[in-house]
Amino acid sequence: MESGRRVLTRRISPFVTLCLMGGLAILSSTMAKNPALPLFIRSMGVPQATVGFIAAASTVVGIIVSIPAGVLSDLIGRRKILLLSMFVFASAPFLYLLVQTPGHLVLVRIYHGLATAILGPVAMATVADFFDARRGERMGWYSSATMVGRFLAPTIGGLLIFGENFRWVYLADGVAGLLALLAALSLPRMGLNSSAGQDPGAELRRSWNTVRADLGVLFRNMALLATSLIEAAQYFAFGFVEVFLPIYLNEQLRLAAWQIGLLFTAQIVVVALSKPFTGRLSDRIGRIPLITGGLFLCAITMVLMPLTGIYPILMALIAVFGLGMAAVTASTSAFVADLSRATTHGAALGTLSSIMDVGHSMGPMVGGLMVAALGYQSAFGYIAVGLLVVAALYGWRVPRAVPTMPVRPGAVGR
Repeated sequence: MESGRRVLTRRISPFVTLCLMGGLAILSSTMAKNPALPLFIRSMGVPQATVGFIAAASTVVGIIVSIPAGVLSDLIGRRKILLLSMFVFASAPFLYLLVQTPGHLVLVRIYHGLATAILGPVAMATVADFFDARRGERMGWYSSATMVGRFLAPTIGGLLIFGENFRWVYLADGVAGLLALLAALSLPRMGLNSSAGQDPGAELRRSWNTVRADLGVLFRNMALLATSLIEAAQYFAFGFVEVFLPIYLNEQLRLAAWQIGLLFTAQIVVVALSKPFTGRLSDRIGRIPLITGGLFLCAITMVLMPLTGIYPILMALIAVFGLGMAAVTASTSAFVADLSRATTHGAALGTLSSIMDVGHSMGPMVGGLMVAALGYQSAFGYIAVGLLVVAALYGWRVPRAVPTMPVRPGAVGR
């Protein structure tokens, strides 16, 4: 049995195993929230202004957890931290079956949020460790693997919702989470337990003073922090769209859950197919043009979403929004890895993830208040204008803030 497992491990590369694990984990977590979560919340009689606060509970966890998870993975190895994340992915879905009140749901979402808060930065740091050349493209491939799970989730989840019965959705989530845990258990120890090919024991012996010095350099890097903030702006918009567009489509346009799920599947298919391409493009022409261009695309489509009730047009708008998001996120992760030291990939990408989660959690919360006060059309419009403003500021200011230390060719994108 053990020899068979070793043969299988030799046949499947660690990178492919990592992609399989990520895809299954994201299938599980996305099915738990899109389109199920906002509809589940509303089924309990929660008002619109409060929906975003419950939906954002899992994302808030990432603000606190992502940086420590990244630092720990730098110190004790990626594999151990990934296994912890996969345990949460495997166990959290079954807790939704016990939810009776909105308060119960908040607690479950907080626990579930630990999984994605850990997985995001640590998996990306692992990819950054594996690859220097073509880093943007390889990160794009990993993201696309997770997007396979993400684009299947809304359609499967929508088909498993029967009226206000969400039990089958969360049972399916649990199965996917268990499969992700099995994939993680097959990850080899060599090559995933240390940063940049260093011996795991040497990593453990690094002093806290060294870690603190590395973090000091990291947090003084203005280009890195600005890139993290721009991703937070992108996820602010995405967090708003993923929570309130389903409610708008269901309550205003009377679309069924499976129709809403299909729309978001189209978006995620576009993201999955375009991320390797946009990542490779950012390797060649630079990160900043892709980031600013993607933000402009997202802003334009957001303005148009609440202005049409024609299903094919809605699908096209949501798909183009996905293309813009792919251009931004494929470039931001690679740029942060470019600007950080090999020994702090986990901490750097944890910083990116933590700041991103601030935006992701604020999108539903602030967006819910905006919808309640201004209506859907104005809320979408104001958030789109905000994206345009931050895109312009980022494209103008960040090239001047890039450190004079050498970075990989094309990373600045001047």
